[in-house]
Amino acid sequence: MQLTGRTRVAGAPVNYGIYRTADAPVGPDDLLADLARDGYTGVDSGPIGYLGAGEALARRLATAGIGLAGGWVDLRFADPAGFAADLAQLDAALDVFTAVPAGDARFAPRPTLACPGNPARMARPGTPTDLASALPAAAWPDFAARVQQAADRCRDRGLEPVFHYHLGTDVETEAEADRLLELTDIAICLDTGHLTLAGGDPVAALHRWAGRIGQVHLKDADLAVHARVRDAGDGLMDMVAAGGFCALGRGDVDLAGVLAGLDEIGYTGWLVIEQDAPEGGALDRIRADQHANLCWLEEALR
Repeated sequence: MQLTGRTRVAGAPVNYGIYRTADAPVGPDDLLADLARDGYTGVDSGPIGYLGAGEALARRLATAGIGLAGGWVDLRFADPAGFAADLAQLDAALDVFTAVPAGDARFAPRPTLACPGNPARMARPGTPTDLASALPAAAWPDFAARVQQAADRCRDRGLEPVFHYHLGTDVETEAEADRLLELTDIAICLDTGHLTLAGGDPVAALHRWAGRIGQVHLKDADLAVHARVRDAGDGLMDMVAAGGFCALGRGDVDLAGVLAGLDEIGYTGWLVIEQDAPEGGALDRIRADQHANLCWLEEALR
């Protein structure tokens, strides 16, 4: 599989249940040491500031031998005033990303743009979709224009962004991702787990989005856990806590088909292994899963 020579593999703080800089269960140096020991060559930033900033960040990553794959920045695209206020947050993230020399532009950090949680959709994430909580058709042009504005702002700083559809947000389903791609020129972050739980088909989607995929989050998902949590009336974080995102190869995502498809379309860039974990999860189990995830991927790529 030629994909091996065109990709690098990153881990992510979210795999350790790190969603906020404060109270992280693992410090950044320990997390990077875990990744380096297992053989990962990159990391997602996690919450901006967790890994540090400026020259200190660059030194920390260089010491660990780890590259920066990018990081999450959510902006209130559906709210004009909120979006304008959030641009300072985007600029702060871009300051972090541009402080790290990329060397090879194919593996420069990808600003990962997304929406904040929509409370109604967070409470009932994934399929079947409650269309009453979806973005109205009339709101899409202005919404997309703000996404385009954010994308252009990233490019002005020399970085190519991606957009991450996500459970519990205004861009959750495959159809919503399609609509955003129609209205903007931004690349997509192919997240296999979120797309599956939103009723999508990652293999079919990646072929349709060939040429527009700028980042890949390899994530497995358990449809039975998702259904059980939804049937109980619980929300997204309950699903995460219940193990809805499982270790690679243990769920329902056709990851082998995804890897073959990425190879076919000539994808080049980061493969970020993600397994969203609850805050306060057992670190021994988390570390074992992240080691197993990389072993699974290395075997699948042979």
